[in-house]
Amino acid sequence: QVQLVESGGGLVQAGGSLRLSCTASGRSFSRYAMGWFRQAPGKEREFVAAISWIGGTTFYADSVKGLFTISRDNAKNTVYLQMNSLKPEATAVYYCAADRRLSADRYDYWGQGTQVTVSS
Repeated sequence: QVQLVESGGGLVQAGGSLRLSCTASGRSFSRYAMGWFRQAPGKEREFVAAISWIGGTTFYADSVKGLFTISRDNAKNTVYLQMNSLKPEATAVYYCAADRRLSADRYDYWGQGTQVTVSS
């Protein structure tokens, strides 16, 4: 079992930056691939970014490439999402997720989410 807790969300003006954190408890965090997803009001949840358990492989949704960066610190059981040049359409609840396999859509464990609001 892995428990995930996101933090770092908040209100930011367009063009600003935020760094989300997701801290895991449980066993063998370093053996899990991690992903970030988001769900905007009235929309389905969508993939944002993912990172392999070592951190050597990352991939992103086209909409955030060059703007967001995913990273992890296995010593701290934490994965990060650095979000730069934020736009109002990035407003959503952001979730982190964990799974043994790296993918854009299949994750066994989910956090409760953190709200990100980008004002225009």
